Amino acid sequence: MSDKMKKMPIFKTMFSSLIHYPWYNLHLEERNPVPPFIDQRWRGRAQQRLEVLQQLSRSQPSLQIPQIVYEDPEISGRNRYKYFERPFIPFHKPFPLNVAYAVAKTEPYVYPSITSDRSRSPTSRTLGTQTDYRDGEAQTDPYSPEFVVPLGSIPELLTLATLTWGRGLPAGQAEVEMIERAREKRAWEATLPPLSDLSQTEKRRKMMDDMERKEWAFREQEIEKLQDVRLEVLKNLLRRREEDQNEVDVNRLDTHWFNRQQDKEERVRKIKHEHIKAMRKLIAKGKNVEGKLERRDVISDYTDYASQPYGPLSRIGYFPDNHSERYVVKNHFLNTYEGLLELEASLPHSVTQPQTKAPKPKTTTTKEGFIKRTSRLDMELVQVHQALLEKKNKVKEPKKPLRFLQKITKPVPRPLTPTLLRPSTREEELELAVIFLQKLIRGRAIQNMMFEGKEKRLELIRELRTTHALQEDGKLLKKAEKQVTLALQRQRDLHEHKLSLVENHLAWIEGRALVNMFDFLSKELVRLQEERRIHAFAMLAERQRRIREAEESGRRQVEERRRREEDEIFKQVAKVHQSTVDSYLEDVILNSMESTAEEQAREEIQKVAVEINDIAYEMESRRTCLQSEEIVAELVYGFLIPELQKISVKEKVRQSQRKHISAAHQIIHRSTDIAVTQNSSVVGQQSLGDGESVTKILGSPPPVAACSPLSETAAEQSAAEVIESPYAVLASQALYDALPDETQQGGLVVSHSATSDRQSQADIAPAKREDESGGE
Repeated sequence: MSDKMKKMPIFKTMFSSLIHYPWYNLHLEERNPVPPFIDQRWRGRAQQRLEVLQQLSRSQPSLQIPQIVYEDPEISGRNRYKYFERPFIPFHKPFPLNVAYAVAKTEPYVYPSITSDRSRSPTSRTLGTQTDYRDGEAQTDPYSPEFVVPLGSIPELLTLATLTWGRGLPAGQAEVEMIERAREKRAWEATLPPLSDLSQTEKRRKMMDDMERKEWAFREQEIEKLQDVRLEVLKNLLRRREEDQNEVDVNRLDTHWFNRQQDKEERVRKIKHEHIKAMRKLIAKGKNVEGKLERRDVISDYTDYASQPYGPLSRIGYFPDNHSERYVVKNHFLNTYEGLLELEASLPHSVTQPQTKAPKPKTTTTKEGFIKRTSRLDMELVQVHQALLEKKNKVKEPKKPLRFLQKITKPVPRPLTPTLLRPSTREEELELAVIFLQKLIRGRAIQNMMFEGKEKRLELIRELRTTHALQEDGKLLKKAEKQVTLALQRQRDLHEHKLSLVENHLAWIEGRALVNMFDFLSKELVRLQEERRIHAFAMLAERQRRIREAEESGRRQVEERRRREEDEIFKQVAKVHQSTVDSYLEDVILNSMESTAEEQAREEIQKVAVEINDIAYEMESRRTCLQSEEIVAELVYGFLIPELQKISVKEKVRQSQRKHISAAHQIIHRSTDIAVTQNSSVVGQQSLGDGESVTKILGSPPPVAACSPLSETAAEQSAAEVIESPYAVLASQALYDALPDETQQGGLVVSHSATSDRQSQADIAPAKREDESGGE
């Protein structure tokens, strides 16, 4: 049962928006979404009983579980139409049903002329609306149908029973990985050597150790991921706390600054007030410099409308606008909705529906269609006057600057990106040769300059040579040092050249590696972006597919429910016809079976009686007196005496229960006692007749062989003779079955017991023969 609140509008205040006059009331609406033909009773008792039996069968293999038999659906037979029929719902709507129709844009309305005929508006319009409640508000967990697992099978789907909607379903990447790990583990468990094989115990232990190591490594990775997630969450919480604390600090500072500003404004206001008061006092003193006392001139005050009597100052304490609320108009017709309606109804129709008439234009033309001279002169005068006014009031407007003109500064062009190309060996050799030639030319130029300078300063050189002739040894030392320095410089230049070559080569290698890496990263970025875009498209397509599947499942459920109703009606009708036919056929078959069985039983009894009679005659002819005595003794001690004891015990129990049974019989079967006695007498007569017929069939018994007198009484001999004779056994059995209980308890006890014992022995013998034949 789903109880919901329903809005019931109030007719009087349907269009009211006031709180104290609501336009609707809330009423509880009770609706039962389950159809009446569906049984709402709980049907989980049978399922629980089956589960308990399955659990007990694991510990008790001898326990038998009732086999669940499913009806053959006959998909390709008579039920084919149930599986291949298409729904009758049209699919002409390309969008879902919960989308509201957009209101079409209307063109501006043009009022028709009075003479044109008004087109009639359509009598009905079709508009799309959207309900207040959606199907998602009543969405529950997906329905899981009942299932039965065959014995000895473990479906993979049952291993995912812990996953529920919202907790693992629909399955994501983590759930898919978990399922794949479970499959791998089951496959690994299938490859494990059995425990019964002791030769592979070490291999099994090694495989289990490896698997345990892998599981621990995976668990450590999961723990690290969880720790990273927790660390990220902790960072977010700390950052959020810091932001909240900063926000609190900023709010506190703003509050403090606002309070300080208010204090400042209050102090400034007081200072201004004191300043104004002091200025008024100074102005008043300046008006009366001499200090003379003057009385108030009442006449001049009242003749001046700007004086204090007419406009007193508020700082004196008098407010001329006091008690202004007494002049407020309070009217019932203007303050309430009902008053407005009443006022509108009382006004004449001309007030609420004004009728405006266009003024008649002045006629400036004659009947013949010519313009009058006066009208033409008036128009010319108006044009001349307008031209004079424009010329008089025309002022040269200064040039205004362009409003939207802005200077666009061109950005400074960026320098070209230098590119470093690896020079070839030939170009490098040429460059070195050119550099060497430059050095030679530069050295030759310097040599020429030095030569020219030497020629110019030759006299000074000679003078210096005369003064420094004694410093030859020092010059030699300096020359040697110079040569060493030059050699070191050449070595350094060669070393720097080699280093530059190595650095250039390394830079070329690094540049190539970086170019390849950046190219790969850019391509990967583009690929990831495309993959995400494709994934987003796939998600959108999956979402649309799910929506369509949900709609299709809803339509399918409606069709299936209708089909189930029709099937149930057909089943009930067919069941009535089938039960009628079955009852008729059952009556016919039972009658035929009873008649046939009765005839076959009579024939079989006659055949068995003849065979038993022959066997009895043959045994009677071969038996001696001693064997007869032994048989009588065995019958008396093995059958007669125990049977008498059983009968006595049964009689005692029957006597103890007779009073209760008789009372119950008197209450229940009071009216049927006479019929029972009559039926018993008739049955006794029929049984006696059957006994006589049996004796006739069997014939007279053969004469018994004479025997020597023994220590037994005549009664025992007669009893033995009666018991031993086969025709007497059959007759006594028939009489015992036909006579009532009192007669059976009387004198025919011995014959009945003997007959029953012999019959039991006769029944046991074929069973033994069948067992022996089955064993062979």
